Amino acid sequence: MRRGTLDDLAAFAAVARARSFTRAAAELGLSPSALSHALRGLEERLGVRLLARTTRSVAPTPAGERLLRSLDPALAEVARGLAGLADWRGEPSGTLRLTTFSAAARRVLDPALPGFLLDHPAVSVEVVVDDRLTDIVAAGFDAGIRFGEAVERDMVAVRVGPDQRMAVVGTPGYFARRPAPGSPADLEAHDCVNYRLAGGGLLPWDFARGGREIRLRPGGRLVVNDGALTAAAVRAGAGLGFMLEADAAEDLAAGRLVRVLDGWCPPFPGFHLYHPVRQATPALRALVDRLRWRG
Repeated sequence: MRRGTLDDLAAFAAVARARSFTRAAAELGLSPSALSHALRGLEERLGVRLLARTTRSVAPTPAGERLLRSLDPALAEVARGLAGLADWRGEPSGTLRLTTFSAAARRVLDPALPGFLLDHPAVSVEVVVDDRLTDIVAAGFDAGIRFGEAVERDMVAVRVGPDQRMAVVGTPGYFARRPAPGSPADLEAHDCVNYRLAGGGLLPWDFARGGREIRLRPGGRLVVNDGALTAAAVRAGAGLGFMLEADAAEDLAAGRLVRVLDGWCPPFPGFHLYHPVRQATPALRALVDRLRWRG
């Protein structure tokens, strides 16, 4: 494409929409004569008459109408691209789209997002809570928050929380009826409250000790797909639960829950914010700085 042709095409679109050289020239910051000269040059290069001119009016020819229909979406896309550059300079601004799961939303975002939004009034945040591992690039997210072990290696990952542990817990009343399990294999003799993942499978109960790893999906009469309902059922004595240690800590300290198989639940990498390997916008950099784990 000849240098300047894109400018001439944008000028043609302005005249065709305004049906006036005078109004289009004012919009583009040109003189009417300079605009008319540019469009005559465009028509000569294309070998097609694009505008029908009279002493009183100007209107696109059928060829011009066809060209305008093609140009409008392309020029709108260019305008959106230029507007988007505002996200890369100056103060944090624009919209951030995040994907995460319920535990991370509760423990990482709940305490931090209100203050972040107050400090950055030009930033908007959309959070989608989903247990599934979402392809953030394909789904149009700026970043995600997951456990560190679930983050793909081609992503930039920033720790936003401490290491985590799982805990197998039940009420004192439950253990008054059933003996405590001594090993993960003993869970098969217990009622376990299982969690149904968004993809359809049950959340595995993963254990490790002395280099030995065990993955179970123990039996039980209750399966749910909501973390709060899982915790409520376990606290009510319906069965054993496999919960984040942090979520059970208050009940354990108060004696409402009892922990078993403690030695089989090693720590694992906690919550990480991750995003594609590319320059982050000021808004995303500000959010990363707010959430970064400094413990």
